Amino acid sequence: MNILVIEDDRRIADFLQRGLKAEGMRVRVAREGHEGIAFAQEAWQDFKSGEAATIIILDLMLPDMTGLDVCQTLRAQHIQLPVLMLTALSTVEDRVAGLRLGADDYLCKPFDFDELLARLEALGRRSREFKAPAPTVLRVADLELDRSAMKATRAGRSLSLTAKELALLELLMSAPGKLFSRERILSNIWGMNEDPLTNVVDVYIGRLRAKVDEGHAVRLIRTQRGLGYRLEADPETSDAE
Repeated sequence: MNILVIEDDRRIADFLQRGLKAEGMRVRVAREGHEGIAFAQEAWQDFKSGEAATIIILDLMLPDMTGLDVCQTLRAQHIQLPVLMLTALSTVEDRVAGLRLGADDYLCKPFDFDELLARLEALGRRSREFKAPAPTVLRVADLELDRSAMKATRAGRSLSLTAKELALLELLMSAPGKLFSRERILSNIWGMNEDPLTNVVDVYIGRLRAKVDEGHAVRLIRTQRGLGYRLEADPETSDAE
């Protein structure tokens, strides 16, 4: 489990760092709010790249800004890492304010370390249930697909693609270099009810290849005979057909 502690009280920060490391967790400490935001931004990028989510332990009172400001800034930047707010303020109003600004849990000082661990474990279970948002724009070499607008370009020139061709291109571009079998493509694009003996995949690959690769020195859509299709930018790799 990855933990980011944003806490200016050195005694508490050191206690948390030692205790959590002893439990096998990877811990990073920030002493100020702006430093904590920068560390959280790095952790969010790591999460979007496939790393485990980082849980943030956030003190409410920091020297440069409040924990509420930190939390609000992170959520405004669409950083959805779990936040456990740590504070000596225990009124209902304080807890409600923190939760409304995006905190996932609240723990009042002084706290029991076992309770802290239990809350972190709960947040860790929750964090495994969500995934980082998929990138809006997929890029392979000079081919781009804007998923929000569902528009594709190659070398800056717009490609006129049908809805099915766009869906097929999105599937291939979602994992560059990965081989997709005809059965997998049928299942993802046309559904399981299609006749597995149909040549619809081959037909649409042919249409897509004509629009994506025609007039370009490097072909991106590749065929592996008898196995399926992939999209990749390596010019050294040639089609098996």
